[in-house]
Amino acid sequence: MSAAKLDWDPASPHIRPIYRLAWTSMRIISRTWFNWRVIGADQVPATGPVILASNHVSFADPPMIGSALPRAISYLARDTLFDSPGLGWFIRQLNAVPVDRDGGGASGLKAILDRLHAGGGIILFPEGTRSRDGQLQPARSGVGLTVIKSEAPVVPVRLFGMFEAWPRSRPLPLPGRVTVKFGRPLDFAALRAEAKVCSKPRLKAIYQQVTDELMATIARLEPAEEVRQFPPR
Repeated sequence: MSAAKLDWDPASPHIRPIYRLAWTSMRIISRTWFNWRVIGADQVPATGPVILASNHVSFADPPMIGSALPRAISYLARDTLFDSPGLGWFIRQLNAVPVDRDGGGASGLKAILDRLHAGGGIILFPEGTRSRDGQLQPARSGVGLTVIKSEAPVVPVRLFGMFEAWPRSRPLPLPGRVTVKFGRPLDFAALRAEAKVCSKPRLKAIYQQVTDELMATIARLEPAEEVRQFPPR
């Protein structure tokens, strides 16, 4: 799906006005500053629950992914940010889901599953934190637990060029080409069924197996050749 084509009405009353404004603004920034390209957005279900599992290289990854899709997507935010009345209200308008600092607490998992069970889409980063060198990092098994506990399809996502544009070492982003690629949804039905009846040791292994499969699929997503070289830092 081209980034310029939409299957929804951005003025829909089902989309919060603040989210709509942020979504539109990010698309403008993505087209003009990052010269973006979106590949495979039609792999993401237009409605219903979905988990987007992406590599993580930049502060802008969540809005970059969300603005590439013709549906509202939820994001994870540290639970302490919701303590501020003004900021808490604002990030709720952006469909933020509160989680603890490590993102693995029971309340955070419940919040994520509640959002999925309500038919929402959510972005998860298996690596847990932004890469320091742009390379894929070892993933945390907590994402495997979330996948198994839900019934949502899982779509792998990979960002190309985002690290060169805005690594964690830079205060502001550089202009250039960024590609957002969505892969085919992954089917974990067999592992979900096994997880309901297996032993605890096997269950832990299943969580890790899911996480490893996700990262392997993300690693296979191409094309890296779509990324243009950025100006020297």
